[in-house]
Amino acid sequence: MQEGAWVKEFPAAITVCDAGGVILEMNDRACETFAREGGRGLVGKSALDCHPEPARSKLQRNLDQEVTNCYSIEKNGVKKLICQMPWYEDGQYMGLVELAIVLPKEIPHYNR
Repeated sequence: MQEGAWVKEFPAAITVCDAGGVILEMNDRACETFAREGGRGLVGKSALDCHPEPARSKLQRNLDQEVTNCYSIEKNGVKKLICQMPWYEDGQYMGLVELAIVLPKEIPHYNR
């Protein structure tokens, strides 16, 4: 398998941006999810421009402070887990990765 090939068709949206918020990569699901906003054409554009307030300010804070932000949403009857997490290369902060995972209506929770 070619390194990183699994990401392309992974069944959750993956969007990668640099430390300034510029979108570097999107997998196929992310492009589908954001098709109305430009899909793959968003690569090279600012992720901040894709977020209205107060989400824009929260994303800027996450970029500035290298913090993880996870939450769930429901839109058009679809529940998703959203995680925005910092990524690093050779220990140097490079930006954020956003994962958007569709969740079933009912999801079990286990304490282990």
